[in-house]
Amino acid sequence: MDDITVAVLGTGGIGRRTLELSTHKEWLTPVAACDRHGIAVDHEGLDVTELLDATEGNIASGDGGAGDPVTDGGTAIKQSGAGEGVAASVQGDSTTTPIDDVIAESGLIDAVLMALPNLEHDFIPRVADRFVGAGYDGVLIDVLKRSRVIGLLDEREEQLVDSGITFVCGAGATPGFLTGGAALAAQSFVDVESIDIRWGVGLKSGYEDNRGTVREDIAHLDGYDIETAREMTDAEIEAVIDDHDGVLEFTDMEHADDVLLERAGICDADDVSVGGVLDVRNDEKPTTTTVSVTGTTFDGERATNTFQLGDATSMAANVNGPAIGYLKTGVRMNRNGVYGVFGPAELLPGF
Repeated sequence: MDDITVAVLGTGGIGRRTLELSTHKEWLTPVAACDRHGIAVDHEGLDVTELLDATEGNIASGDGGAGDPVTDGGTAIKQSGAGEGVAASVQGDSTTTPIDDVIAESGLIDAVLMALPNLEHDFIPRVADRFVGAGYDGVLIDVLKRSRVIGLLDEREEQLVDSGITFVCGAGATPGFLTGGAALAAQSFVDVESIDIRWGVGLKSGYEDNRGTVREDIAHLDGYDIETAREMTDAEIEAVIDDHDGVLEFTDMEHADDVLLERAGICDADDVSVGGVLDVRNDEKPTTTTVSVTGTTFDGERATNTFQLGDATSMAANVNGPAIGYLKTGVRMNRNGVYGVFGPAELLPGF
């Protein structure tokens, strides 16, 4: 397969790890990256090491300023604020329109990975609209979590097809990697009774660089929703974590695994349950990540197929590895004229 050029929208935890992982993929060349204050573009290939080193330092406080330097056990934390973040790199420039600036360069970009906050349900679909409006005809990848966003993307499928865009949605860990694992495990059965996805994440060393992910997860706790989580200050987030002694447990989450498995014909969305445990004070996973698929075989046997992830694999490895794999598959499809919206249960990622 020919080389692939990629732009990364957002340089928080997922965006940074995407750039880092790209250095291990000879076929993948990052040519653009942006955050809310800056953009770096080089169609010959970004100097990823310089970009990550330049943005290591302070994490933004709630008011957008830089607080005291923080460390996260060796994982770089991006700076944020005017003149910081991507703009601090010798490759970067300050901008107030980072996504539009990437779109302006997108004619030479094969794929765009959207590692953007998803605290507004229609934000990712609206970003897709902007690429359609600009005449982009490549691949869009996201790692969104929420079920209701899939419907908003499906409503745009005709426009995406007409534009020549292949959109792979929910292409991270869950939904994504674990959704695909469930789809494979279901092949043993002619009738799928239930799919239970249970994840565990230890995030101490990456907490500062993944506050957006933690905020989005808090929206799933009893008494919270996406609107209240979006308005919470960093101090309020910390208070919730303190109230739970650093361990947040989730049940019956609104994760897009359900609708993605249904649209792939695996089972009804109501038959899928997603829950997990997040420990932001320890790196060790609080529970093993497991997918359990229960069903009946063609010869009448009822059984459960179980798929587990190794406890030593990090959240970054389980999110970014599949995301890049699905990106590769999306580019292959796009180059063969296959356009529209696709979920991870319909595809196998490329290695």
